[in-house]
Amino acid sequence: MILTDTHSHLYDQKFSEDQQEVIDRAFEENVTRIFLPNVDQHSVAGMLDITTKYPKNCFAMMGLHPCNVKEDYKEELAVLKAHLDTGKYCAVGEIGMDLYWDKTFLEEQKDTFRTQIRWAKEKSLPIAIHCRDAFEEIFEILEEEKSEKLRGIFHCFSGTIEQAHQAINLNFYLGIGGVVTFKKAGLDKVIAQVPIKHLVLETDSPYLAPSPNRGKRNESSYLIHIAQKIADLHEVSIREVAEITTQNSKLIFGC
Repeated sequence: MILTDTHSHLYDQKFSEDQQEVIDRAFEENVTRIFLPNVDQHSVAGMLDITTKYPKNCFAMMGLHPCNVKEDYKEELAVLKAHLDTGKYCAVGEIGMDLYWDKTFLEEQKDTFRTQIRWAKEKSLPIAIHCRDAFEEIFEILEEEKSEKLRGIFHCFSGTIEQAHQAINLNFYLGIGGVVTFKKAGLDKVIAQVPIKHLVLETDSPYLAPSPNRGKRNESSYLIHIAQKIADLHEVSIREVAEITTQNSKLIFGC
């Protein structure tokens, strides 16, 4: 059985003291494919250190996280575009919009999102979308930029069944993480209605640890709990969930 974590920040400072042990635990739980989204120019080196050490298991994305879009976003984008042009990356991500914390840079976030979507289309790469309190804005831009080349994952999907269908119709898979295991979140009722062929698994570690580890630092080995929840919701084996979602990840990323 092979499990694929399509979104993990293994380079985060929260793993600075035991990163190797965290990776070893993931492999022990059959999580042997881990995709690493970039967040800004300062995360690149740590991310690439991991993918260089584990080229068959860990895969890098390149992008600017919406929460890191500030006044100097164009300069930041220029640095990241240079990395994208000279390195090997499986996707443009983590990109999108986040209006939960701060709407100060709303227009800058929109411009950054559009710019990075166009990078992805130029290079025939998928995108990993961060969407928090911004479904309307995200969908508006995706509709504007829609093309056969535009595809990817709605990372940490937490929307309604209608939003799920809208994302799928735009050629996106839904990234399902720890929130699906939270009793009061309601996401389980949505995902029970979405065929597994439209899903991929993720942890978003070190954030959003699934039950029974909710509130703790998340890590890729906890993906097993998310996979089991999906299996329970769809009344199939965890092996079937692993097989389908891993195949989905290969279709998206090409690796």
